[in-house]
Amino acid sequence: MRILVLGGTAWLGGEVAQVALERGHDVTCLARGESGQAPPGVHMVAADRSSAAAYGLVADQDWDGVVDVSWQPGFVRGAVSALADRAATWVYVSSGSVYAAHGTPGADEDAALLPALEGDVADRESYGEAKVACEQAVLAGVGADRAVIARSGLIGGPGDHSDRTGYWPLRFAHPATEDGSVLVPDTPDLGTQVIDVRDLARWLVESVEQERAGVFNLSGDVTPFGEHLATARRVAGHDGPLVRVSSPWLVDHGVEEWAGERSLPLWLHSEGWEGFGHRSNAAARESGLVLRPLEETLRDTLAWELKTVPGRPRKAGLSPEDERDLIAKARAQSRG
Repeated sequence: MRILVLGGTAWLGGEVAQVALERGHDVTCLARGESGQAPPGVHMVAADRSSAAAYGLVADQDWDGVVDVSWQPGFVRGAVSALADRAATWVYVSSGSVYAAHGTPGADEDAALLPALEGDVADRESYGEAKVACEQAVLAGVGADRAVIARSGLIGGPGDHSDRTGYWPLRFAHPATEDGSVLVPDTPDLGTQVIDVRDLARWLVESVEQERAGVFNLSGDVTPFGEHLATARRVAGHDGPLVRVSSPWLVDHGVEEWAGERSLPLWLHSEGWEGFGHRSNAAARESGLVLRPLEETLRDTLAWELKTVPGRPRKAGLSPEDERDLIAKARAQSRG
């Protein structure tokens, strides 16, 4: 098949291109090329999607599938306008951030959405609304019978530069303390969902092959946080102490949720987010989504982390200094 990936030089787009190549397809990537190199073997078309002429070199060709990961409504509208009539299947990678609320465990694709962003340019504060606008552009321009809307959850695996899925196995492999202690939230039942980037990419390519259509939550299976941490410890070979602290204690000590500076990745405490790591992926499962075990994802992510620079500045997690300080405070408080 002839597959056009709009992107293909960053993490997910590159993985989609690689999977498509491995499955014997003819792959073209259209991108500026500033996020990295497309996989060897693809046809690379350098283009700036903000330009009216961005699609000039690909708009006169027929495509079995177009895969787009952009979150800028203007880019998506431009692509649909130029290419919709030339694509048999259009796969748009959206996000679970499109949902208006995240408090209901088990919610599916029928849950209410945020209002669509007006305008063509989005910032990170309007990410969810921008993705809704992109979805609407695809469905209006391509048609629901030829479009796949893949609402991705947290993506993990080798190459995760967000540091959310690599933090825990790496910290267990290299504790910040001399006795191997690691600070963990005492929230064992909190739902977590991680979809391996390789499994997501395979499903996206299969959507072109099978001419799928519809809206799907592409999330990992629900894993309680305690089980997630136990798996991360196992792949890291960690047997040191765990310093368990409550969510209110973490909030009182300035630890952030989910991601970002001075955070504990995947941990959530705020009211109304009880279903964020507990969305239904039943429709995607029924369509053929195959998920590898979490242990494999975390093991491979740890291997990738150890090949990069483990001491690099990170986008999520506690610094070793912060963790040592927090562990000392938690132990002092427990001694009372």
